[in-house]
Amino acid sequence: MTAMTKKPETPVGHLTPEDVEQLGRELDAIRQQVIDTRGESDAAYIRRVIKVQRSLELGSRAVLLASLFPPAWILGTAGLSVAKILDNMEIGHNILHGQWDWMRDPKIHSTTWEWDSASTAEGWKRSHNEEHHTYTNIVGKDNDLGWGVMRVDEDQPWTPSCLYQPLKNFVNMCIFEYGIAMYDVELGKYLKMPKERRPARFHEELKRTLQKIRKQATKDYVVHPLLSGPSFLTTFAANVTANFVRNVWSHAVIMCGHFPEGVETFELAAIPEKETRGEWYLRQMLGSANISGSKLMHIMTGNLSHQIEHHIFPDLPSNRYAEIAPKVQALFEKYGLNYHSAPLPKQVASAWHKVLRLSFPNGWLETTNRRNLPSQLKKLYTAARGDARSRRRILKELEAAASAQPA
Repeated sequence: MTAMTKKPETPVGHLTPEDVEQLGRELDAIRQQVIDTRGESDAAYIRRVIKVQRSLELGSRAVLLASLFPPAWILGTAGLSVAKILDNMEIGHNILHGQWDWMRDPKIHSTTWEWDSASTAEGWKRSHNEEHHTYTNIVGKDNDLGWGVMRVDEDQPWTPSCLYQPLKNFVNMCIFEYGIAMYDVELGKYLKMPKERRPARFHEELKRTLQKIRKQATKDYVVHPLLSGPSFLTTFAANVTANFVRNVWSHAVIMCGHFPEGVETFELAAIPEKETRGEWYLRQMLGSANISGSKLMHIMTGNLSHQIEHHIFPDLPSNRYAEIAPKVQALFEKYGLNYHSAPLPKQVASAWHKVLRLSFPNGWLETTNRRNLPSQLKKLYTAARGDARSRRRILKELEAAASAQPA
């Protein structure tokens, strides 16, 4: 029996505080094994990916100089789309996480890297590395959870405006890099404030973000098309298309990592004030999902197809996630936890179903799997620090609720 079929209705109620801390120690050991064996092969990997990405982008832009001819437009647009995805996912995202800082290479370092995105590197690191990875899937604290524009949990109050969230999610998908940039600077939050109350930091970050957007737009929509001469319009269209493809792909990958049915969300009140290392690991494990697929799939997702491993070990080199994934899954099985992994189409469908389901009042649509009991989970998560009698009582409540749900 695998972890995905082993008592999914009791995610943590069977774990004692000692179990949780032992799990943390075993995960620490896996992390240390990777740190101890990082070396030239890892450095060669990221340098090779960067070289491929830059060659692909340069070659694609050269082909687009002749984009008046349909074959050149198709080839150039496809190549540019892949180059932009690689730049954002496997290169930019992971370098800015500090995964390659150990190389001591000033050209491939989280403090010096800038990427092809509307978000500035500094703004993204603050909102993503410091906030998202600290408060993973905590409602109201983690903006990556619904990007601050969607209802993401049954315990959040439903209002008629929630009916629009599938449309909001679709629009966000189409302009994803700009959506990310907007919430990096917390635009919605500060625009609601009177101007005199907005902090200086907001104005400074907004200015830097607008400068970055202008720089990116000038490169893609002015300079490159002008260099194409007679192919100005077709090259302009190719750049629009490549950015759109990159947005849709990135949006899908991020949704699959945190939003499919069965991935848990948490309330801030349910998180211990002083969360232990083991408890933090457990929250990452329960709040993440993987995408199964080929090696090419993993590279094109920035290895966020191993979202579980990434959230447990965000600073390890991305090329090592596939190596440690079986060890991590074995720990899920050992401790009776659900290792949430499925092919991309299934994860995308599940995530969009959840977006639609939560746009309606609770109970209007069934979940796409048997277990969706976040409130019970939150009780269990808190009770894991309590006494055995409380855990047994809450476990019985959860089992009773689960048995009442349709299969």
